[in-house]
Amino acid sequence: MKYFDAHCHIQFDAFAADREELIRSMGEQEVGGLVVGVDRVSSERALALVDNYDSLFAAVGLHPNDCPEEEFHMSVYRALASHPKVLAIGECGLDNYRPEDPQTTKKKQREVFEQHIQLAIETNKPLMIHSRPSKGTQDAYEDTIDILKSYKREHGDKVRGDMHFFVGGVEEARQFVDLDFTLSYTAVLTFTQDYDEVVRFAPLTHLLSETDSPYVAPAPNRGKRNDPRAVQAVIGAVARIRGENEELVREQILSNAERVFGTTLRGLK
Repeated sequence: MKYFDAHCHIQFDAFAADREELIRSMGEQEVGGLVVGVDRVSSERALALVDNYDSLFAAVGLHPNDCPEEEFHMSVYRALASHPKVLAIGECGLDNYRPEDPQTTKKKQREVFEQHIQLAIETNKPLMIHSRPSKGTQDAYEDTIDILKSYKREHGDKVRGDMHFFVGGVEEARQFVDLDFTLSYTAVLTFTQDYDEVVRFAPLTHLLSETDSPYVAPAPNRGKRNDPRAVQAVIGAVARIRGENEELVREQILSNAERVFGTTLRGLK
């Protein structure tokens, strides 16, 4: 494996027609991935899928607002997390962007997020965090940092993970790096310069590449279904923005994924 997509959803119905063909093509291009659940059903589907492929792994969790009617049951997610191919807990976190009335959902989101953190500590697995601020603010990141700091003081290195689809600024990036969390970027880097300053600021040792597929296809395929092979375009964009050798960037980001997720990826097909 040369590339690792740290966050994809290829268990979703968007890939029903050609999933096996896609995974075969990923293998040919030496692309592996973490298949991320957003609720119980998609977490179970992720596990069923990754069981069949050496280069695919899973994360299990309940997204803060994709499935608001689902209650988080620790016993259910504890059982899912016990699977040997589960490398992370989530996606989980705080999302103030999409709810029509975020104030009414904040209490529940925080409670569920803290349950994920407790499960991550219990299982000694990293967190896959989805936090998104309300427009024009960094509120969700500020709250996420405060929560993580509190748990970090008590549990130290057991509180770790990745900030999925990071859209924060330099100050938020600095605080997450200080907490030893990685920041993962998608193919938005191929069609906007909004995040270039943070990509240049962050230590290369704390960056991951992801696609969030089927969402966010790179230029020139915007509006089409995305897939994990596009992680190669993300690596290229990171190297371009930082003015660094693409092969060195690829190698370091793969090493970062191995460190964060606690597994060996090189040599897998």
